[in-house]
Amino acid sequence: MKYIDEYRDSKLCEKLASQIAKIAKGKYITLMEVCGTHTMSIARYGIKNLLPPNIQLLSGPGCPVCVTADADIDKAIAYAEKENIILTTFGDMMKVPGTFSSLSTEKSKGREIKVVYSAADALQLAISNPEKIVVFLGVGFETTIPTVAVSILDAKMNGIKNYYVLSMHKLIPPALRALLDDKEVCVDGFILPGHVSTIIGVEAYKFIPEEYGVACAITGFEPVDILQGILLLVKQIVYGKPRVENQYRRVVKEHGNPKAQRLIEEVFEPTDCEWRGLGVIPRSGLKIKDKYSDFDIEKKIKIKIQKRKKNTRCICGEILRGVKTPLDCTLFGKRCTPENPVGPCMVSSEGTCAAYYKYGFNSRAMQEEKL
Repeated sequence: MKYIDEYRDSKLCEKLASQIAKIAKGKYITLMEVCGTHTMSIARYGIKNLLPPNIQLLSGPGCPVCVTADADIDKAIAYAEKENIILTTFGDMMKVPGTFSSLSTEKSKGREIKVVYSAADALQLAISNPEKIVVFLGVGFETTIPTVAVSILDAKMNGIKNYYVLSMHKLIPPALRALLDDKEVCVDGFILPGHVSTIIGVEAYKFIPEEYGVACAITGFEPVDILQGILLLVKQIVYGKPRVENQYRRVVKEHGNPKAQRLIEEVFEPTDCEWRGLGVIPRSGLKIKDKYSDFDIEKKIKIKIQKRKKNTRCICGEILRGVKTPLDCTLFGKRCTPENPVGPCMVSSEGTCAAYYKYGFNSRAMQEEKL
C-alpha cells in the first residue's frame, strides 16, 4: 500500500474486522492503546463498532497532557507567578487544571504565559526578549523530547543565557511496566504507539511479552493500520505466542532513530516521576543533566509548592489506567465538557474523555460499554 486512501478502504476494514471475529471465536480479549492519536483515531473511525462485542478496547496513559500531575501544573503556575518570567507552553496545556487553577486562568490574571508550537519557538522568544527569563514547559513523550534537547544545545552553542526548560518529560516503557504490575489492570495486549516507536524502536518493548506474556503490536493511525494491529494481537493471544510485532513498518524501524536517542541521552537523564493515575514511577521521567544545568529553571529558581486538596470526583486517573471509562464518571458531559473541563482527559485534543465527547458517546459500542 502506497497511498493514504488505501489505509481508509472501508471494504478492507470490514474484511479485517471479519477476520478478527473469526479468529477470536468469542474469546473475551481486552486490548489497550497507549497513544492519544490512537485514542482519537479509534473514536473518529468508529473502530469499536466494527469489532465483535468480545473484543474490548481500553485507553491507557498515552496522552502526555493527561498524565501530567496536578502538582506539576501547580509548579508551572508558580514559575509563571515569578517576576520577569515568560512561561511558554503547548496550547493543550493551557486549560489543564492543577489543584487550584490553570495556566489559562493565570494568563487572564496578567501572567506572561505564551502558547508556542515548539521549543525552537520558545528559544526564539528568549532571543527576542533578552531582558526576560523565558521558560519552556517541557511536556511530552519520546517523540518530542529530542526537539527540546536540540533547543538546549542551540542555546548553549549560541550563548543564550535567558532560556530555560522546566522538564516534565515522560517515558512510555516504564509506564507500561507500571500498568502491568498493577493488579487492577487486566490487559491481554497493547496497541503500541506509532510516533513514540519511531524514536525508541521495537527493542524497547520486548520486556512486555518476555516478562509478562502480553501481546504487543506497534501500529499506525489509519483505520486499516489499527485493524491490522488488532488482528496481529488477536492471533498472538489466541495462539498463545505473545511477541512484539511491527505493523507500522513503513515508518518504525527495529532500532528506532539512533540520532534522536543520542540527543536525549546527551541532554537528559532518567529520574523518578509522578504520573496522574499511576503515582510515582521509577526512572520514568527525564531531568536535565548537570552539564546543562544552566538551562534548568529548577536549578536557577527554587520554588515551594503548597499541597492542596484534589478534585476527588474526577476519575481521570482511573481512566488513564484503563480501569474505568468516561461513561463511569458522574461529571462527564455534564459538569465536565471541553468548554468547561474538570480533568485533563477532557482538555487535551488527544484525551479519552474528549474523544468520547467529540465522536458521540451514544454510539453502539459506547452504549454497550455503559451497560
